[in-house]
Amino acid sequence: MPTVGGNLGNQHYSGLTEISKQNLKDLAPAWRTHLSAVAPASANVGQQTTPIVVDGVIYVDTPSGGVIAVDGVTGDAIWKWDKPAYGTSSTRRGVSAGDGKIFTLAGGNRVVALDQETGAEVWAVQPTGPNGEDLGRVGKVATVYYNGVVYAHAADGDRGAVVALDASDGHYLWHFFGGPKRGQLFTGLDGVTFDPSATWGPVQADGTDCAEEGGATSWMHGAVDTELGYYIMTFGNARSCTSSQNASGRPGDNLFSDTLVAVDAKTGAFKWHYQSIHHDVWDMDNVHPPTLADITVDGKERKVAFYGSKSGHQFVIDRTNGKPVLPVTEQPVITDSRQHNTPTQPMPETRLLPDCVVWEKLDPDNIPGNPWRGVPNYNGYQADADGDLVLNPDSYVSVDEPFLSYPAGSSGHREGCLYDPQYLAPILSTTSQNGGGDWSNNSYSHSTNLVYFPYGANPVAHYDGAAANGLRAIGQYQTGGILAYDASTGEVAWRNHLGTDMSHGQGPLTTASDLLFVGQIDGRVLAMDAATGDVLWEFQTGSGISGAPVTYEVDGEQYVAVIAAGSTNPYGASVTQGDSLWSFKLGGDYRTESGSQEGPDTAPLTIRRPVGGTAVEGSTVANTVLLARASRTADNAASRDSVSQNGMQPTHLRVPVGTTVTFRNPGADTFPSFPNVKDHCATQFFEGEFNVKLKPGETYQHTFDRAGEYFFNDCTDPRPTGKIEVYLTPKDQPGALKFTPGTLNLGSGTGLFTGVNGKVSAHFELPAGYTYDSGAALVTPLSSTVVEASKVTANKNRIIVQFDAADVDNNVPTGEVTLTVRVNVLNAAGVQEQLSSTATVTVVK
Repeated sequence: MPTVGGNLGNQHYSGLTEISKQNLKDLAPAWRTHLSAVAPASANVGQQTTPIVVDGVIYVDTPSGGVIAVDGVTGDAIWKWDKPAYGTSSTRRGVSAGDGKIFTLAGGNRVVALDQETGAEVWAVQPTGPNGEDLGRVGKVATVYYNGVVYAHAADGDRGAVVALDASDGHYLWHFFGGPKRGQLFTGLDGVTFDPSATWGPVQADGTDCAEEGGATSWMHGAVDTELGYYIMTFGNARSCTSSQNASGRPGDNLFSDTLVAVDAKTGAFKWHYQSIHHDVWDMDNVHPPTLADITVDGKERKVAFYGSKSGHQFVIDRTNGKPVLPVTEQPVITDSRQHNTPTQPMPETRLLPDCVVWEKLDPDNIPGNPWRGVPNYNGYQADADGDLVLNPDSYVSVDEPFLSYPAGSSGHREGCLYDPQYLAPILSTTSQNGGGDWSNNSYSHSTNLVYFPYGANPVAHYDGAAANGLRAIGQYQTGGILAYDASTGEVAWRNHLGTDMSHGQGPLTTASDLLFVGQIDGRVLAMDAATGDVLWEFQTGSGISGAPVTYEVDGEQYVAVIAAGSTNPYGASVTQGDSLWSFKLGGDYRTESGSQEGPDTAPLTIRRPVGGTAVEGSTVANTVLLARASRTADNAASRDSVSQNGMQPTHLRVPVGTTVTFRNPGADTFPSFPNVKDHCATQFFEGEFNVKLKPGETYQHTFDRAGEYFFNDCTDPRPTGKIEVYLTPKDQPGALKFTPGTLNLGSGTGLFTGVNGKVSAHFELPAGYTYDSGAALVTPLSSTVVEASKVTANKNRIIVQFDAADVDNNVPTGEVTLTVRVNVLNAAGVQEQLSSTATVTVVK
C-alpha cells in the first residue's frame, strides 16, 4: 500500500534496482511541474509534504493546501482539488489512498475524501468524539489509510489525539488521547491495569486538569502492523498547564507524552506503550513516524519498531509487547525540586548523537567547530584570557543551585547534557527542540539492514519563561546531517554531517541497489551510497526541500520524484520556497528556461541563528553599541540591565571594514534616571576577537579590519546577543575583467547535466598598489548566491580566476550575459577591500 512512509511500516524503502551506482551519472530530470500554476492557479509557495504514487499517478499536497494528481511519466496534471473556502495551509505532510479515494486534510478542522480518478469531493467531516467531544485540530499530519479506516492526527491544540474514521463516509470510529481523561483505566497485553491520568498530578485548586491540557500531541502519522493488526503511533511532549518548560503543576511521568502507543487498528483498544522521556520539560517531542521491520537480534527473529526523535536516541521496541529489544537503562539525572523532575531517564546503551554540548575554545582557526559546540556564557561557561570556556559557578546559573540534586558520580554542575534541568536560569542543552530527528522520517533498508536517521544539530536553552520550543541561542550554527546505524545492534555504521539541518522533513529513501536519496533545504537532491554515506550524485532544484523523495516504476522504467517547495524551519525567510514537483529517470531530457537541466542555486541560508531587530548603519548611531538595554532611548526601569535576546542596542550593527566600534555599558552619564547597575560583557564568538567586562559607564573600542559577521553576548546573562556585520563595498574597476575565451561553452558532452565539465576562466587586472588577499566570486543573473572560485592564481597585478562550469551552468541563461567577478584584495595600507569588474560573454549550452 503506497503511503507517505513508503509503506504502512514507514520503511521508505523500495525494491527497485534499475537506477544503480553504476548508471547514476545518467540520472537526470524527466519533467518538472509547477503545482501552483495548474488551474485553479495560485501564487502560493512552500509545503512540507511527501508525495505518494499509485499506479503511476503521483498524489501530493499543493502549496495552497489542496491536492493534485500528476501523471508520473509526463508530469501533466490529471486533476487538482483546491477549496479556498476551507482556507489555505503550507504545512500539509501528505495524503493517503485507498477505497478509490484520496484522503487529505483541510482548513476548519476537516478530513476530506476525494475521488481518486476525478478529484471530486466525496465527503468532508470535522471529526468529533462521542457527544461532540473536541478531539483537537487536524490540519497538518499526513493521513493513513488501512483496511477501510482513515487515521488522522490532531496537532497544535491543547491536547493531542488520534482519530479513526470510516473511509466510506468519514463517520467516527474511535479516538485515543495523548492526555487521557481523569480516572480512565487501561489494561495492556501484560494484564496490568493502570490510570495514566494519575501520572499528571492531582487536579489543581482552580479545577484545571493538566492531563487534559498537557499537549502530548501526535505530530506525525503512525504505522500499521498488518500482521498483528496494530496501529502504532507516537505522542509528543507535555506542554503542562503553563508551558512546555514549566512542569511545576504536573508531577509524575505524564503519560502518554513522549510515548509510543500500540492500539487495535480496527477498534482502538489499547495494547501497550513505551515512554521514551519521563516528565518532559524540554519540548523533546519524540514523534517522528515509527518505522516497523522484522530483523534478527542475537540470532532470533524480532518484530520491532524503531522509535525516537529530538532526543537523538533510537529505541528498538518489540512490537508484540512494547518492550525494548536492545538494551535501555534508567540513568540517574540531575533534578530540580520545583520542576518535579523524575530521578531517571531511559537511555539506550548505544547513542547516535552526543549527549552533551561541547564547550570549545574560542578560536578563529576553529570555525565553525564542533556541530554541538555551545555558545559562550550559557550555563556559566565563560571565556578566560586564552579563550577557553571555563565554568564560573557564581554566574547567573547559581540562582537555581539550592533546588538541584545531583546523582552520585556526576560533575556537580549542568554541562549542557540531555535532560539537564532548568527553571529560572536558561540552560543550554542538547539535542532538544529543532535538533535530533525532530519530524523527519527514518528509512530501513532490507538490503543493508541499516536504519537511516536524518538529524539536526541545534542546542536549545530552556527556562521557565521560554517560549513553547525553548530558546535557540542566537549566533549558534544550525546544521545537521544523516547517519546510518545497524538495525540489529544499534551501532553507528557511518555519519555524514552535510552542513544543513536535516530534521524538518528531509527524510531519506533507500533502494535495493543500495542508494539513498534525500533532499535538503538548500534545494539539492542527493544520491548517496547507502553502505558508506558518500555523496555520489547531486542536483539543484532551485527551491528548498522539506519532504522525502519517492520512487516508482511505469512500463519498466524507474523514476525518483520529490517536491521542492520548502518549509522555513529552522532558517526562516532565508529559505527559497517554491512549488515544483520534479521527477528523474535515466536519460531524462527536461531543461529549464535557462537551458540547464538544474534550477538556479537557492538564496544563501542564514545558517547561524539570527539576531532580532533590523540592521542599523553604524554611522547613524555613532558606531556605538549599548550593552544590556531593552531600548536605546528609554530611561526607565524596564530598559536597564536587560536580559532579553534583543538586549543589545542595536542588535544588528552594520559597519564598513576599518570601522572602530564602541561598546558601552551605559551608566548615569547616558541614562541619568535608570542607568545600568550591573557589570556587562561583550564576548565575541566563536572567533574570540574580544571579551571585555565593563562596569556601568565604561566603554571598550574594537576596530574591525576584515569583513564578516561578529556575534557577541553578555556574561551576566547570555540571552542579550548582538551582531556586528562588517562589510566590503565593491569598487568597480571598468575594463579589468576578461573571460577567456569570451564564449562560454557550458554544453554537456552527454546531453545531461552531469556531463557539464571544465572551467570558466577569467583574468582580473589589479590597480597599482593592490595585492590579492583571499576569495573571489562570480555574480550571476539567476541567483543571489555567488559562485565561489575553485582556483585563484595571483601573478603580480593579474589574478587568474577559475570557476567550475557545472557551478555556473544553472545560474546563467544562454545568449549574451553580463557577469561580474568580485575579488578581495589588500590596499597599499594593508586594509582589506573588494574590487569588482563586469564583462559580457556569450553563453552556449
